[in-house]
Amino acid sequence: MPKLDRTISVAPMMDWTDRHDRYFLRLITRRALLYTEMVTTGAILFGDTDRFLRFDPAEQPLALQLGGSEPEALAKCSRIAETYGYREVNLNVGCPSDRVQNGRFGACLMAEPETVAACVLAMQEATSLPVTVKTRIGIDDLDSYAYFSDFVGRIAETGIQTFIIHARKAWLTGLSPKENRTVPPLDYDRVYRLKADFPQLEIILNGGVTSHDEIARHLTKVDGVMVGREAYQNPYFLAEIDQRYYGEDDETPERREIIDQMLPYVAREMAAGVPLNSITRHMLGLFQGRPGARAWRRHLSENAHKKGASLDILREAADKSR
Repeated sequence: MPKLDRTISVAPMMDWTDRHDRYFLRLITRRALLYTEMVTTGAILFGDTDRFLRFDPAEQPLALQLGGSEPEALAKCSRIAETYGYREVNLNVGCPSDRVQNGRFGACLMAEPETVAACVLAMQEATSLPVTVKTRIGIDDLDSYAYFSDFVGRIAETGIQTFIIHARKAWLTGLSPKENRTVPPLDYDRVYRLKADFPQLEIILNGGVTSHDEIARHLTKVDGVMVGREAYQNPYFLAEIDQRYYGEDDETPERREIIDQMLPYVAREMAAGVPLNSITRHMLGLFQGRPGARAWRRHLSENAHKKGASLDILREAADKSR
């Protein structure tokens, strides 16, 4: 299997990057690496595994993000991920929510480098898939560059090659998860410095990226860029990815073509019992910044959730966007 190209990726985002969103995004970019929402080891091992892990082959290349702190459980889930056909398994060491902290995983693991090292070592031993870590630049008072560098260095001793760095620290007390995505200041220079100090590692930068000019600047310092909220709220932002960063010649479909390409998928999913708005909620930003964007959003928001809503709602919204 060819080496996974992480030049551009779309971040794992809870409640956002589910399988319906990923199918939609894949119609806009074929090459960017997509990530699942974080899935806990408990959900996979003790819940409806197929509900949490199934995906459409069209979503590839696709990586699974796991949340957990028990090496054995993470190892089992990594093996399962390989059987499902994922291309990478990523360990979440960056989520600051109370629920995640109570489960002793996510960003709070930055205080436990030995635990993280044990987890990724077990994951690597359990699967032939690449294992990666997504982390912050620090937490609470553990926010010096020296601590951050030592943390990454310790994890790298396990043989792991790829780190995705959200260029903000996380406050585990005092800030909500939403505030932790915006309030702590971005420190891209710290991520650049890490790459300079660990040139052998693949370093992917994440956090606050909203333009292709920014991506181009970051790519002069790091190996890849992960885009988060911009890719969700303004998904057509991804339309330049394949040509600009991967040298593809094919033109990206226009917005109306993307809607038309979504229709068979939506019909299939609705026939299986999925409500229309579970899919269309991910499409609200398709016309962001374009004439007709408000009419598109309004028609979907006001009608897609109604009982008996059909594909006609999507077609009507597209017509109103013209």
